[in-house]
Amino acid sequence: MEMIQNFGLETKLFLFQLTNFLIIVFILKKFLFNPLKKALDERKRRIEQSLQDVQNAKLILENTGEEKKKILADAKVGADKLMASIKATADEAKEKTLAEAKSRSQQIIEEANNKASAEFENMNKQIAKMSVDASTKILSKVLSELFSEEEKQKLMSRALERIDEKITN
Repeated sequence: MEMIQNFGLETKLFLFQLTNFLIIVFILKKFLFNPLKKALDERKRRIEQSLQDVQNAKLILENTGEEKKKILADAKVGADKLMASIKATADEAKEKTLAEAKSRSQQIIEEANNKASAEFENMNKQIAKMSVDASTKILSKVLSELFSEEEKQKLMSRALERIDEKITN
């Protein structure tokens, strides 16, 4: 104790200051440090939760990127299948249209040939009729000078029959 007194320490004052210090520590701990510690712990917990949410968001983003790639690949496969189907349908339609066009053109050609043949036959008949008429007139004039009416009719009838035979053959 002597040493304590040499340094100028008074025991009563020291005990009083020690008691005051302990009371202040208790008050600070109860009203300041504990709420401050709780606030810091809560903030730490929120920061850790935010970091966890960021990690989850990164995982979701990575999964979304992979899922996006998968969806795009599936869409490309579907589009390719659809394009192949459309091309096949277009080719079938093209072939069908070409076949119908060929058939129709063949039909038109046949109809034109038939009409031309019929027209040719009709023209031949008209020409033959005109020839017969012209021949009749010519024979009539020539024969009227040479033969009588009755002889003329007989000759004309035979000539017309021969002309008709040659025309029909």
